[in-house]
Amino acid sequence: MIALANGLSYLDLRFQAVPRVIATAVLHGSGGVALVDPGPSSTLPTLRATLGEAGLAMSDVTALLLTHIHLDHAGATGTLVRENPRVRVLVHEKGAPHLVNPDKLLASAARLYGDAMDRLWGEVAPVPADAIFRLRGEERVSAGGRDLDVAYTPGHASHHVSYFVRDAGVALVGDTAGIRVVPDGYVLPPTPPPDIDLEAWGESLTRIARWGPDTLFLTHFGPSAPVAPHLSALADHLEHAGRLVKESLTQEGSDEAREEWFADQIRGELRRRMNEADARACEVAGRFDLSWRGLARYWRKKL
Repeated sequence: MIALANGLSYLDLRFQAVPRVIATAVLHGSGGVALVDPGPSSTLPTLRATLGEAGLAMSDVTALLLTHIHLDHAGATGTLVRENPRVRVLVHEKGAPHLVNPDKLLASAARLYGDAMDRLWGEVAPVPADAIFRLRGEERVSAGGRDLDVAYTPGHASHHVSYFVRDAGVALVGDTAGIRVVPDGYVLPPTPPPDIDLEAWGESLTRIARWGPDTLFLTHFGPSAPVAPHLSALADHLEHAGRLVKESLTQEGSDEAREEWFADQIRGELRRRMNEADARACEVAGRFDLSWRGLARYWRKKL
């Protein structure tokens, strides 16, 4: 594990054997161990092994803090609770029903990932309702021996929350602050369907900035500072991606061609700013075709 701040660490789940794609934050103290975004079941062997190298066992885990329920963040939740029924799961109230009964979540994901579902995510087991602590935002919760402030931060997902460890100055922001796989790298906005909302996303960035964190912790991937330039870059790149997709919708041809054009624009932007391995990690973390679909859905609802 990699130290993040006093009592906070993180680890690389090495999703699909690619480094710097999915990070799980680990809060450990006298109150046990809490994991923020434990990732998909396909990466559980790495999660277990890395915790073990740090002298921690899955039986030490007492809480799972989910920023949202997308499978790359939360797919392993049901499996972990089944193995350790004393674990409590913190999630926004809009996401909770889809943990209890993941059928709609899985059907939606299957439309995007098709035959790759099992290879990418592994098992997605239901979570018992009595294991879930439902959040709305503006709470203060305790987990892993730490007190955390909770904010409702939609935009990427309608059920997204972020957590702030005030005494460490670390905001755990899931996908709301985008993807950045290396320090000073490009901040990529992940915009998959179904509920991208650019206006809500802007308000969420303001809400995170209002906390005054010293460091952002991104599920994709790891710590980022200073905070203000990062959030500003994300806002700019979100506007840029939205503008590209809106332009693509005016083009002749099929959605497949529009999607490919958008992906080529973003891929070229990344490769002008970072090396091939880093650009590849960005694309694994936030597929460009899915980002086009999320923004196209957003614009078609508005136009």
